[in-house]
Amino acid sequence: MKRALVLGASGGMGYSIVKELSNRGYDVIALSRTKEKLVRLFDDFPNVKIYPGDVFDLETLNGAANGVDVIFHAINLPYGNWETDLSALTNNVIVAARNHGAKLAIVDNIYAYGRNPGSDVTEATPKKPHTKKGMLRLDMEKKVKSAGVPFLIVHFPDFYGPHVENGMINYTLRQILADKKGGFVGDQTVAREFIYTPDGAKAIVELAFRNDVYGQNWNIPGYGLIKGEDIISIIRHLTGYTKKVSTITHTKLRLVGLFSKQMRELVEMQYLNVDPVVLDGQKYEKAIGKIPRTSYEDGIRETIKTYA
Repeated sequence: MKRALVLGASGGMGYSIVKELSNRGYDVIALSRTKEKLVRLFDDFPNVKIYPGDVFDLETLNGAANGVDVIFHAINLPYGNWETDLSALTNNVIVAARNHGAKLAIVDNIYAYGRNPGSDVTEATPKKPHTKKGMLRLDMEKKVKSAGVPFLIVHFPDFYGPHVENGMINYTLRQILADKKGGFVGDQTVAREFIYTPDGAKAIVELAFRNDVYGQNWNIPGYGLIKGEDIISIIRHLTGYTKKVSTITHTKLRLVGLFSKQMRELVEMQYLNVDPVVLDGQKYEKAIGKIPRTSYEDGIRETIKTYA
């Protein structure tokens, strides 16, 4: 039986990767900082061993990685910590993979691509990051590619789904389900792409246990483009919510950022809400098969259930 370590197991994509691996019968080590959260999420999952610990402690990381075939790196550091911590985290993950002869499957975003190049982004599209966060992600990619360990880097659009804490759709959902005045980040008339995390987990797990896909980048698009106003209509239909959902504009984010470091860091990425970057998934479909795609209505319905 194959064995995998999932870093960031209590986050949105990490949780879905653990669940997908468990459903496929793999042995899974689920690592995250907080034992109580790991127990709550995975106590009844077959084949899953919880491993509370700090990934910045190399001894802990080495202990968790002992005997695993693949390390899934699904840690999503807070934006404000990227500049200080992302490089150190990458170094530790590389060392653990090298020490144990494990492969690396890395969850990545679209920031390193930079602005919309005018067409759907393929794996061959040049990376031209223009933001600090995009440059940091590209630096991480270069570090991994020069490390001499087997790797695959999977680019996803913004997440939504079970246990996603920082996703735009989940942000709006939490407010609405609490019967508060809802807010949506960005222009509600602009069509963007999002991925339901269980779909993303299926794709990266499918890649991770194939030997011929390593040493490459892979783009996994979501269900398609959708406007914020259509997301809100789906949520209203599923919940009966009738209050106004306001638009959280660039200016409002800057004002909120005076009091919230996370919101302050989010301002830099608002170019994606003006001229979105859209991924092309043809490479995956030619090499592997159909990309998992759950409709937005079904994905949001299932996400709502996790807040009950």
